[in-house]
Amino acid sequence: MREVPKQTVMAIKSYQNQAQLLVKNYLFADPFIPYTSILGGILACKVAYDLTQLISNFYSKTYPGLTKIQRVEWNNRGISTVHAVFISVLSLYLVFWSNLFSDKLAGLLVFRSSPLSTFGLGVSVGYFVSDLAMILWLYPSLGGIEYVIHHSLSGIAVAYSMFTGEAHLYTYMVLISEVTTPEINIRWYLDTAGMKRSTAYLINGIVIFLAWLVARVLLFGYMFYHVYLHYTQVIKMHIFGYILVFGVPAVLATMNLMWFGKIIKGVLKTLAKRQ
Repeated sequence: MREVPKQTVMAIKSYQNQAQLLVKNYLFADPFIPYTSILGGILACKVAYDLTQLISNFYSKTYPGLTKIQRVEWNNRGISTVHAVFISVLSLYLVFWSNLFSDKLAGLLVFRSSPLSTFGLGVSVGYFVSDLAMILWLYPSLGGIEYVIHHSLSGIAVAYSMFTGEAHLYTYMVLISEVTTPEINIRWYLDTAGMKRSTAYLINGIVIFLAWLVARVLLFGYMFYHVYLHYTQVIKMHIFGYILVFGVPAVLATMNLMWFGKIIKGVLKTLAKRQ
């Protein structure tokens, strides 16, 4: 094998060092993280959309026979699934396993943040912007006014938290609810594939019920209780952030309860048909 000249090796290492410095000092420097993460989130949505389309064309028997708008929704649900897995795992880690929001640490927890927590919120902002744009562009094919309200409120609240560093804890508590998104998408995929009477559809419905109960009903109750316990800290936030901490979760919780009622009816209806 021909030996690479020492001068070439040194040049390559020099370029690598320069690239690392560029990433560290600019792309992932604290002041730029919100912007690079938002752009990264938008780019990730595009990649997820294209990969879903590519994989489905090769491995799904259902996909080629779908209408154009059904294919768009199929691919769009690939985006929301990827985002949901990413943000729910990160949210669970930051809220329950990291020490970032521990009461044992000094300082007000409502003002605590980290480069990782800021980055995660930025990726979510990129997702909400991308998904909302698709919903509005193809309205109402990808969802009605409830989806516009949900994405608008979520995007505004997450963006505010990211740029100000306020209420990262409560923002991530709400984002844990994204853990239900993959199951909702699987339900749609199974329905579209004509598998509504399958055992997989029934099991997935039960999982949706349990996940929704924990992540979108009980966890919201826990969040409001946590806010109550730390109200002396919450009151010190800026007025807009204070309103968001109470207003956005309250609206989302109401919507979650309405959807939960429909989920219960759906599960009962499916179980009745199988008897």
